[in-house]
Amino acid sequence: MDDSTGEFVTETFEFDGGRQVTVYVPPTAPEAVVYTGDGQLLSKWGPDLVRADVPPTLVVGVHRTDDPDEMVRIREYSPSFDEAQFAAHEKLFVDDVRRWVGTLFGVALPAERTAVFGVSASAELALAMGMRHPDIYGSVLAASPGGGYRPPEVMPSALPRAYLVAGTDEPFFRENATRWYDALRAADVDVVLTERPGNHGDPFWRAEFPLMIRWAFGS
Repeated sequence: MDDSTGEFVTETFEFDGGRQVTVYVPPTAPEAVVYTGDGQLLSKWGPDLVRADVPPTLVVGVHRTDDPDEMVRIREYSPSFDEAQFAAHEKLFVDDVRRWVGTLFGVALPAERTAVFGVSASAELALAMGMRHPDIYGSVLAASPGGGYRPPEVMPSALPRAYLVAGTDEPFFRENATRWYDALRAADVDVVLTERPGNHGDPFWRAEFPLMIRWAFGS
């Protein structure tokens, strides 16, 4: 990669027999950090931020499981299905990876400069992490969230800001995003819901990423 667009660093953690984490490192000192699931895909979007009007942002992508059974990924990303499996992955995501990022890159920023991002099932992960750890993740950035993890009947007293986006041609995921928007808005959270032309997995996810980062951290 051209030094002007940053670099990638990948590490393998012991979790689940070896789970990789790929970090996009911007060409100048990071002023913000965003953590993601589906890291083998989403970390690759980091260079897009150099071309956008956003602060230098470290993108920390925890890779999904290699298991071909999609429910394994779902159980890691949503606390609604298997609490023990979710909790094990949560420890990796929240504790082990953040500690490594702080040690290797010297990046340990306050919540207002830290976001959590995801698409589809990993957007559920982002919402769960934000709901459970608002002291760590000040902003949740969720594209087309799945419906397994839903707002609790009683919302926590402390909540992060949230930016949701969904496509016009994915009614199931648009409904999920709207459900979260309504619940967070009712809880007086700073929340945005954007609708874009497109279906699940279409390019609007990637196009929205720099807009989300700008919303979270400014220009």
